[in-house]
Amino acid sequence: MSKPDIITFGCRLNAYESEVMRHEAAKAGLENAVIFNTCAVTAEATRQARQAIRRARKENPEARIIVTGCAAQTTPEMFAEMPEVDLVLGNQEKLDASNYRFPDFGVGAEERVKVNDIMSVRETALHMIDGFSERTRAFVQIQNGCDHRCTFCIIPFGRGNSRSVAAGEAVEQIRRLVANGYSEIVLSGVDITSWVADLPGRPRLGNLVRRILKAVPELKRLRLSSIDSIEADDDLMRAIAEEDRLMPHLHLSLQAGDDMILKRMKRRHLRDHSIAFCEEVRRLRPDIVFGADIIAGFPTETETMFENSLKIVEECGLTFLHVFPFSARPGTPAARMPQLPKPIIQARARALREKGKERLDTFLKHEIGALRSILIETETMGRTEHFASVKFAQRMSAGAIIRAKVTGRGADHLEASLAA
Repeated sequence: MSKPDIITFGCRLNAYESEVMRHEAAKAGLENAVIFNTCAVTAEATRQARQAIRRARKENPEARIIVTGCAAQTTPEMFAEMPEVDLVLGNQEKLDASNYRFPDFGVGAEERVKVNDIMSVRETALHMIDGFSERTRAFVQIQNGCDHRCTFCIIPFGRGNSRSVAAGEAVEQIRRLVANGYSEIVLSGVDITSWVADLPGRPRLGNLVRRILKAVPELKRLRLSSIDSIEADDDLMRAIAEEDRLMPHLHLSLQAGDDMILKRMKRRHLRDHSIAFCEEVRRLRPDIVFGADIIAGFPTETETMFENSLKIVEECGLTFLHVFPFSARPGTPAARMPQLPKPIIQARARALREKGKERLDTFLKHEIGALRSILIETETMGRTEHFASVKFAQRMSAGAIIRAKVTGRGADHLEASLAA
């Protein structure tokens, strides 16, 4: 019998939790199974998961198929109705070995769904792990859930309210991973800049960043996952300016560049705040590189409003764009707003992606000739401090951090050779 395969969709938090699930499933003795850790951010993410489940059943007719993650938490009945699925687990249930110990699961409908009320969860217990399969950087969960209710977002209903991991637990997990050879750690969560409103003393994310870097001096690189700039505290700004081991790359939860759309999204920032934040961070850390999430075709978005989103790419100096065509999620306020025709949404997404390609092209061109510190992810590929992808002609040792000179570029990556 074979150990279970885990297919992960979506965010870095899911990647971390998949490793926890791998450990819990092994502890339960689960074999010959395929576990799908799903994402609910868009309808397309859910569609891809369902397609992969059907394909897995055809390829593994004897395997048990388990579905979990945000899409399973928010729409468990959708997956329970699929004949290919044997068990549906909620986001809390997937982290407990006891829920994988079902020798006869899949027989009755009541046994096929174990999804409880995620809003009743009040704590996030950190599950210590020793490493990540086929990864050279490690993700560490410091927070889960979200207290905000953006009108387009279903994730709070998949993850629950915001809850934080204690700083000491996070430090111990990072120390453990570094001892096992990981050179880069990514702090992950649903809304990491909300850390740690629910813990005693109410320290902020900047405090945690500094504590980690001080407590684990052997950690070479620390990186942040997506942040909400409106919640960036003073200590975090100082850490960005002063801590060389905190990587000069921030991914912003921007979502739009028009004030009216931002208000209808129920975001807590306006376009001028985003621009000012990027200008200030660039003043503190001149080599900083920004990425951002932007939604194209939000309900009621006019051409002028969309142009503001296009313009903010330049005004914030963004390099890496994650463009999401608006996808109405059932149960969210945005799904009840006047929707745009799908061709318009798709055209605006294409325009944003083209703008993103232009910005990335400019960045890659300017990198040629630079010396960069590169974390080797595979024998021929790595990433710079700025998270730019780099390809090598010669073979490298995965997991190492090397100093290399950028000698060229491709359409979406750099090329480099070892520095003399």
